[in-house]
Amino acid sequence: MSDFYKKILDNNKEWVEQSLAKDPNYFQDLAKGQTPPLLWIGCSDSRVPANEIIGAKPGEVFVHRNIANMVVHTDMNMLSVLDYAVNVLKVKHVLVCGHYGCGGIKAAMGNSSIGIIDNWIRHIKDVYRLHYEYLDSIEDEEKRFNTFVEINVKEQVFDLAKTSIVQSAWKNGQELTLHGWVYGLNSGFVTDLQVNISSNKDLDEVYQLKF
Repeated sequence: MSDFYKKILDNNKEWVEQSLAKDPNYFQDLAKGQTPPLLWIGCSDSRVPANEIIGAKPGEVFVHRNIANMVVHTDMNMLSVLDYAVNVLKVKHVLVCGHYGCGGIKAAMGNSSIGIIDNWIRHIKDVYRLHYEYLDSIEDEEKRFNTFVEINVKEQVFDLAKTSIVQSAWKNGQELTLHGWVYGLNSGFVTDLQVNISSNKDLDEVYQLKF
C-alpha cells in the first residue's frame, strides 16, 4: 500500500473521529436525508472546493462539476443532476461558479490538440466565437483570459435558463433563481457577476418554452 493511499484512509478515520467528537449524532443525522437549498455547478479543478468556499456543511450543497463549469444541453450527467436538484430536492438556487486561471478556458483560447478533451473544449470555443470581436479587442492577454472566464459563466447561466427543466419549474411557480460567480484562486474571494435569473422573460423569445 502506497504512503499516499494509506494517508487518505487515515485522514478519513481522523475526520470521522473529529466529527463525532463535536456531535455524536453527526452521521446518523446526515443519513436521514438531504434538503440542500443550492445546486453548485462548478469546475473540476481541485483548487475550487464548493463547500469550503461558501462555508457550507455536508448536506447543504448539491454539486455537479465538469471542466470549465459547462452547461451542455446534450450532457445527460449534468441534466440528470439538474433534474434531481430542481424536481426532487427543490433547490431554490442554482449557481454556476467559474474561476480565474481555468485551464479549460485557457485551452479554448488556443489551437493545441490535447486529446479526447478537445471535443469538450469545442463547446467552450463556441462561447468564444459568440464574443470574439469583443474578446479579440482586449490587447492584454491576461485581461482577455479573465474576461473570457466571466463571459463563459454568464453564458452557462443563460444556458441553464434555456433548459426545459428550469423553465418547467418556473411555469409551475417554483421558487428558483440562477446565479453566476467567478472564484479567485489567488484571493479566495468570489465575484458576483450580477447575472441573476428567476424567469424565462430574460431570454430571447425563441428560447421561451410554452407548456
